[in-house]
Amino acid sequence: MIDRKASKKAESGRSGHQSFRFSLYLLLAVALASGCSPKKPSAPLPAKGIDYTQVQAPEPNADSAFRFVQEQVAFGFRIPGSEAWRRCAEYIAARMGRWCDTVVLQDFHTTLWDGSRVPGRNIVASLNPGASRRVLLAAHWDSRMWADHDPDDANHRTPVPGANDGASGAAVLMEMARVMSALPPSVGVDFVFFDVEDQGLPEWSERYEDNTWCKGSQHWAQNRHIPYYTAVYGILFDMVGTDQPRFTKEQVSRYYAPGLTDKLWSAAAALGFGNIFVNQETDPILDDHMYVNQIAGIPMVDIVQNSPTTSFFTHWHTTTDDLEAVNAETMRIVATVAMKTVYGDYPAAQ
Repeated sequence: MIDRKASKKAESGRSGHQSFRFSLYLLLAVALASGCSPKKPSAPLPAKGIDYTQVQAPEPNADSAFRFVQEQVAFGFRIPGSEAWRRCAEYIAARMGRWCDTVVLQDFHTTLWDGSRVPGRNIVASLNPGASRRVLLAAHWDSRMWADHDPDDANHRTPVPGANDGASGAAVLMEMARVMSALPPSVGVDFVFFDVEDQGLPEWSERYEDNTWCKGSQHWAQNRHIPYYTAVYGILFDMVGTDQPRFTKEQVSRYYAPGLTDKLWSAAAALGFGNIFVNQETDPILDDHMYVNQIAGIPMVDIVQNSPTTSFFTHWHTTTDDLEAVNAETMRIVATVAMKTVYGDYPAAQ
């Protein structure tokens, strides 16, 4: 029904295949507008009267977040089943274990677009696991097997370093867990690292299927780490480390979690980041939040890079998505906006 992540925006030129894939966005837009999608969860309304400049929340550190990106990328390509993948999973679990009360490893196997079977590992770390009211913060931690958008055709079957597309979102989760552990909000918080998100059909396959993407979130939504788990809302972080950050209100987020979307963008504007969290409605994106919304029934917003004239960001699904593609200050800003929003709703206990 919808492409995972459009290779080009409407403003840029497309091949016939790309035009076909963009039409899938329009199909979803029509389906959402006509109510032909699964029942949407009950989303929170925008907060009234919160001065986000005065909300007491932990301060994330840009250098710390960047170090978490460096440490992930240093393992190599986090391709499901590889040694680098195994070691990085152990690293994330160990890091989160320093700051969180519990860490759960959710192992599974899944079938990729070409019929191959690979292992997956979702990592769930929790603050205040006994709290009945919870907030879900998530990102994917795997890196893509194929640099199918690389300008050099010879690299299309070469793995992607995944510094921004993968490691930046996971780094934001780790940095938030690090600082939130010292001053937890008055709500339970679950940090979920989804696996096998970025292994969907490559461009050179010349076909498209939605469910080849986001395998880890599909599995988690159908088999949550705690039976009947739910959360008040969720925030997904994807490609949140570019040096030209631009986050818009994409349509899946607006449909399933309009109140939370407005709340996050209002917080960003109040904090002086309105030029980064742009108050613009844009096309739907198939990302992990789709399955959290549709299957788990948890209203979730996707904070994801949106560049107006190119694929997500210049280095998306190329061999140059390395440390040079990541900006530490952007990650700090994203973490700040998310935490100010959460603590605005659920202040830390005094």
